Order: sequence, then C-alpha cells, then structure tokens
Amino acid sequence: MNAYFQLTLAQLRIFARNRSVIFFTLLFPVLLMVALGSFLGNGNTVSVNAIVLDQDQSASSQQFIDALRTQKAVSLAIGQDKTRALNELKKGDLQLVIVISKDYGKTVSTIKDSSPAGSSKTAKIAVYYDETNLATSQVGLTIVDQAADNVSKQIRQYRQWVTVEPKGIQAVTLKYIDFLVPGIVAMMIMSTNLNGVAGQIAAWRERGILRRMQSTTLKASTFIAAQITSRLILNGFQAIIVLLIGYLFFHTQVNGSWLLLILFVILGTLTFMSIGFIIAGLAKTPESAGPIAGFISFPLLFLGGVFFPVKNMPEVLQPFVKLLPITHLSNSLRQVMNVGADLSTLWPEAALLGGWMVVAFVIASISFKWE
Repeated sequence: MNAYFQLTLAQLRIFARNRSVIFFTLLFPVLLMVALGSFLGNGNTVSVNAIVLDQDQSASSQQFIDALRTQKAVSLAIGQDKTRALNELKKGDLQLVIVISKDYGKTVSTIKDSSPAGSSKTAKIAVYYDETNLATSQVGLTIVDQAADNVSKQIRQYRQWVTVEPKGIQAVTLKYIDFLVPGIVAMMIMSTNLNGVAGQIAAWRERGILRRMQSTTLKASTFIAAQITSRLILNGFQAIIVLLIGYLFFHTQVNGSWLLLILFVILGTLTFMSIGFIIAGLAKTPESAGPIAGFISFPLLFLGGVFFPVKNMPEVLQPFVKLLPITHLSNSLRQVMNVGADLSTLWPEAALLGGWMVVAFVIASISFKWE
C-alpha cells in the first residue's frame, strides 16, 4: 500500500513539474473554451429544424408536407413518435413539431365538396414550438403559415382553409457555450489519458524505468492502480476548473446529478487510459507514440460531438460516429449538465463506455511490455 501511495504522489509531482503538461492539459482547454465561448457562446442556432408527424397518411396530408418541403429555410424530417419528438423539442434539438391530425384529410374533402358560403370548417395543423426561443420559433411558424396558405389556395381560392394552431412548450434554453463546456471536459479526459499515457509509458520504457520497476517487488497491479488514481485526480481537477470558469463567466451550470457526472468522468478516464496503454504497447519509441496518439485523437475531436452536434454530420458517417467512446462521453456529460438526465436515460452510454473500457483493458494487458 505504501508503494501505491508513493507512486501516486510521484506521478502527481511529474504533472506539476512539467510545464507543457500543465499548459496543454489545463490552460489550453480553458483558453479554447473562453475563446469559442466569447465569440459563439451567446448565440442560438438560426436554423429551423422541424419534424412532421403525419397521423392522417392521406393524399391531402402529403400535399401539405410537399408544400412544407418547398420552404428552403426549414430542415424537415418525418417522424412517428410524438412523445419522442416533443422531448427533442424540450431539449432544443428541434424548433418545431408539426402534427397533422387523423381527420385532416376528411376535413379537406368536406371543404372541397361543400359550397363556399356554407362551409365554416377549417383544417387545423397543430404546431408545437419552443417558447424560450421566440425568434427562431416565429420564423418557423411563419414558414408553416406560408405552406398552409399555399395549400389553401390549391383547395379553394377564397379564404384560409388550412390554419396553423400554435402550441407553446417551455423548452430548455441552451446556448452554444452550454453545448461546448461538456465537450471541452470530454476532450480533456481523452487528451490527458490517451496522449499522456501513451507518451509517458513509451518514454519510461525507453529510459529503462519500467524495467527497473519490474526488477523490484512492485506488482503491475500496484503500478497501474497508481497511474489510474493520479490521472483520476488530474481529470477531476481539470473538470472542476472548466465547470467553474463556465459558471463564473458564461453562467453554465450542472442541472443533473454531480455523482452521475463524476461517474462518467471516471468511466471516460478508465476507457481512454486503457486505449493509451494499447498505444504505448504498440509504440516502440516515444517519438512514435505521439503521432499514433495524434492520429487517433485528432479526428475524434471533430467526429465525437465535442464542438459540433453529431446530427449535423453527414448521414453516412453517423452510424460509425455513434460507436466512438468520445461521442458517448461528450453526449452523457452534456445530457447530465444541460438536461438533468439520470442513469435510467443514460445507461446505454454507460454500457458502451464500459464495453470499450473492458475490451481496451484486455487488449492493453496483452500488448503491454515492461521492456
């Protein structure tokens, strides 16, 4: 046990004495967050993402959907699950949820068959919008109104036969900085453990430090436990700094459980440490460890949802991206901080990170070399 504590303290002293480590693992992510947050943090998205729930499935409802698609200012998707769509609206992933009711086509047919003077019916389209983002919502409602007007003219050119029924919902108000801060935390966890472990272990192996450790009574489990503990302390310190700066300067906050947030920090640390040990086992020299780690980590920064939402990426990449550990780490941290999600919602992310951790640890155990 004494050896474990001594190794943990020694590793922490190495972090403190290495100025480049302090800069890249602490100051650089903070500077990046402040820079991006200052320029982009207070801006909300200007795009209108909408989903149509066609409960009628008639020629009339398809006519309305076609009219919506002619409006280039809206990104339109077709869905089936109303509960899921409203949850996405509340989280800020959607700006509009357009519901075409089951009797829409029947109402349109009645309007067509009746005389102009005798018809008092209108076909209503329910549109759920975010009350906390009125600027974007009003743009979206105007677009739907325009589509309804175009359809009305095709039915009968007398008055507005298709009307929009707005229904406001209190959604979570999120800015880009709210999206960015959890991504920065995930980025630091990945960089510190993947790049840091690979470079340090490869350097110790080349200098013969690992060989001398192996010749002592030190157990491999004690060495690995000390590495894990020291890096968990460093990652916790990093996360606290980023969250504190985000709270003080940009008013971000943790809406969910701090314990769950810590759990995902630990899972992310263990996962990327294991991958770092794999790279250290493959790299013959410290010079080769850096490029290998960079080759893996650099694409993950842009593919893992750190700076940009995964849903905005090309559809052909999304199935691959959703398997990456950084994607699930950044998403789980974001869900806990921004939405207040609990483990019942985030257990798939926890399970996937745990699976990556186990598989990577097994491979690292096989590939690890003392010399």
